Amino acid sequence: MAAWAVEAEKAFIYMRDEYPAVLKILADEIAALEAAGLVPAGYIDLRRGAGAYICGEESAMIESIEGKRGMPRHRPPFVAQVGVFGRPTLVHNVETLHWVCRIAREGPQILSSVEINGRTGLRSYSVSGRVQNPGVYLLPAGSTIADIIAASGGMAQGHAFKAYQPGGPSSGLLPASMNDIPLDFDTLQPHGSFIGSAAVVVLSDQDRARDAALNMLRFFEDESCGQCTPCRVGCEKAVKLMQSESWDQPLLGELCTAMQDASICGLGQAAPNPILMTMKHFSDEI
Repeated sequence: MAAWAVEAEKAFIYMRDEYPAVLKILADEIAALEAAGLVPAGYIDLRRGAGAYICGEESAMIESIEGKRGMPRHRPPFVAQVGVFGRPTLVHNVETLHWVCRIAREGPQILSSVEINGRTGLRSYSVSGRVQNPGVYLLPAGSTIADIIAASGGMAQGHAFKAYQPGGPSSGLLPASMNDIPLDFDTLQPHGSFIGSAAVVVLSDQDRARDAALNMLRFFEDESCGQCTPCRVGCEKAVKLMQSESWDQPLLGELCTAMQDASICGLGQAAPNPILMTMKHFSDEI
């Protein structure tokens, strides 16, 4: 439907190679579409990625689709003008296209009829950490972390709620006291965070926020494409500084500013969030 709307000459589906079961499902469904005559043979090209986190950034994904190393492009030009193989390109997460399909089949009320905390619609929250039943939950878009923990069966036995990651490692950490914020687009920005991928991680009184933040920066250090110095070197230096028993907060603050201001893409720009939010909300640990 998306390809039809923009009169695309070709469609690409990009899938990480760590999910062979999903790749098999996609290959089977594409073959079924071709057999039914709904799309010409070869119109949908299923491209397997090597599992780089950076390829969640649209231009890095396009580079990978083209057979190059996944590295973000400088802008302009934007991918809507110059995208895959130099052609104008529409890029969307599959979840977005899923909802377009649901709306077309079931009507706009599938989203517009659900409202909580002033927010309309539904969102898939991927919940992990210290909850009874980790998993993916389809909940109202205005759900708070308290609602999400309740949907996950509550806190794991023997654990008390301490902090949470609202939407992937780039979103940083918020304390349990901030449990009344709807986890939706634009609601977390005033608090220095964002919903991102809606990958929620719940921490308990048996975890240290500083350890979680260090783990996130190690992840960014490993997943940085290495193209720009602020991200490549900044993540490495941050990891070293965060291993000290007492953090050098002024130096870490300067490092965060440099990464936010000078990194090419969102990975380096958002990587400081776990550091800044740990210093703000969990200063007693550092």
